Amino acid sequence: MSMKLGEPPVKTLRRTKPFIPDFVYFEPAALDYPRGQKIMDWVVSKNLPYKMTSSHNRITGLPGDNELQQYKNAKRTLVVGVRKTLKFEQSKPSAEYAIPISTGCMGHCHYCYLQTTLGAKPYIRVYVNTEDILGAAKQYIEERKPELTRFEAACTSDPVGIEHITGSLTDLINFMAKEEYGRLRFVTKFHHVDPFLKLNHNGHTRIRFSINSDYVIRQFEPATSRFEERIEAAGKVAKAGYPLGFIIAPIIWYDGWEEGYADLLQRLSIAMPKEPVKDLTFELIQHRFTKTAKATIEKRYPKTKLEMDIEKRKKKWGMYGQNKYVYPDEQQNALREFITERIFEHFPYARIDYFT
Repeated sequence: MSMKLGEPPVKTLRRTKPFIPDFVYFEPAALDYPRGQKIMDWVVSKNLPYKMTSSHNRITGLPGDNELQQYKNAKRTLVVGVRKTLKFEQSKPSAEYAIPISTGCMGHCHYCYLQTTLGAKPYIRVYVNTEDILGAAKQYIEERKPELTRFEAACTSDPVGIEHITGSLTDLINFMAKEEYGRLRFVTKFHHVDPFLKLNHNGHTRIRFSINSDYVIRQFEPATSRFEERIEAAGKVAKAGYPLGFIIAPIIWYDGWEEGYADLLQRLSIAMPKEPVKDLTFELIQHRFTKTAKATIEKRYPKTKLEMDIEKRKKKWGMYGQNKYVYPDEQQNALREFITERIFEHFPYARIDYFT
C-alpha cells in the first residue's frame, strides 16, 4: 500500500514474544509424568541449559554478583516439579479456592504482592502432576455441591505467560467444562490466548485481563504485554464465547489519574466488540503495600516511581498478620466513584464485582 504525501508513517507495534527461560531446573520425579517429559523435550529442542534439582522449593547458586542480579536471573529461571501439597488455599474475593498449577511470574510489575509472598523464591515453578491437582479439585467440588465452586488459577503466577510451555490451563479448561458445579477463573497481563480459542469450554471458564492507565503500565509493568495486545486478546476471548472480565489493579493515585483512567476506559470501549459482551465483569483493587513489600520493592527496583509513603496512607489489617497500607477514605471514595461512573458510562451492561 502506497503512502500519500504528507501522511504520517504507519507505526508497526512490536509484538511481545512468548517467554523463553534462560535456565531450567527439573526435579527427577517430574520426568515420571507425561507433562514433565514434554517440557524436557521442549527444553532440549530450544537448546536451553538445564540441570536436576532435589526440590523445586530450594534453588540455590543462581548467577549474579549481587542480590539484584540474582533476582533478575531468577525471574528468567524455570523450575519443573511435582506439587506435593494438594490442600488448596482460599482465594477470596475472586473465588473459593486457588488451584495450584504454577508459582512465580516472568513479569516485573513493581507493585506485585508476589514480591513478598514468594520472598527468596522469585523463580517460576510449574507443576506437572496435573491429574493429582484435578483430582483434588474434584473433591472440593463434590464437597460443596450443589453450590458452585470457583477456582482461581492465577493467585501466585500468570499461567497464560507459560501456557506454551506447560499446556496446563488447557487441561483445566477442558476439565472444568465437564463439571456441572465447577468453574475456573484466571487473570493475565499477557495476550497469548490462542491455545484457548477453539476449546469447548462450556462457559465454565472466565478469562480476565489486568488493565490499567497508560502511565501505570509504562512505569510499573515491564516485561508484560502492552495494553493494545491485551485488549486485542480480550476481543478474541469474547468472540470465542468465554465469560470475560477486567481487573483494574492496582488503581494508583497520581497526578492526572482522572484523565488516565478516563482514557483507559474510553480506549477499552472503542477496542471491544460493538455488541454488548455477555456477563462482563470488572474488579477494582486499589494500590496497597506492607512495610515488608516496601523494603523489598525499593531494593529490587531502586529507581521506581511507585509512591509508598506510609504517612500518606491508611493502615488496614491484613489477613496474613501484616498491616497493609491503603489510601485514606477520601481518596478511596474518589477513585471508586470516578472509575465506577466511567465503567457504567461505557459499559452499562457490565457488573462490578468489588472494590477493595
